[in-house]
Amino acid sequence: MSRDYELAFILNPEVNEEETRAMLERVEQIVATYGGQIVKVNQWGRRRLAYPIQRHRDGQYIFIDMILTPETVAELERMLKVSEIVLRYMVRKRDPKAVQKEREERAEREARAAAAAAAASEAAAASAVAVAEAPAETSEAAEEPVAAVEETPAEAAPEETPTASSEEEVVEAPATADESAES
Repeated sequence: MSRDYELAFILNPEVNEEETRAMLERVEQIVATYGGQIVKVNQWGRRRLAYPIQRHRDGQYIFIDMILTPETVAELERMLKVSEIVLRYMVRKRDPKAVQKEREERAEREARAAAAAAAASEAAAASAVAVAEAPAETSEAAEEPVAAVEETPAEAAPEETPTASSEEEVVEAPATADESAES
């Protein structure tokens, strides 16, 4: 009978990426050999430990969600126990209700992603049709003579723009009685 498990382990912080990948491949190999399935791998990377373990203050955290049989769990624990690069590990059964809720949420996300992908492909197809029709329209437009372009004056800078006060200076004042008598 298969159950849902979570494997959490902390690797020595001094291991390189190749050794980390090799450890993950060993876990995958054991799971596949015993007919299990890996659901999700979550690598947190290097983090500070709560307390020193084997004189290490940091460790590389890795979490794996799996569907396993009890025999697979025993084999995984045996392999992790003898590994020199594993500082700590823990295998725990996951709550069936939480697992079911997580699967439903994942199915909803995948359905939304599929709908979004379908909408995007429809939009891409519509734009491809529009692009295919566009060259026909441009060739017709190329045959028509080009209309002359009207030149519009550029906007003047604020210093060049006449102001209302300068226009008022140009306007002459009305003649007074003395000036009109002289004329």
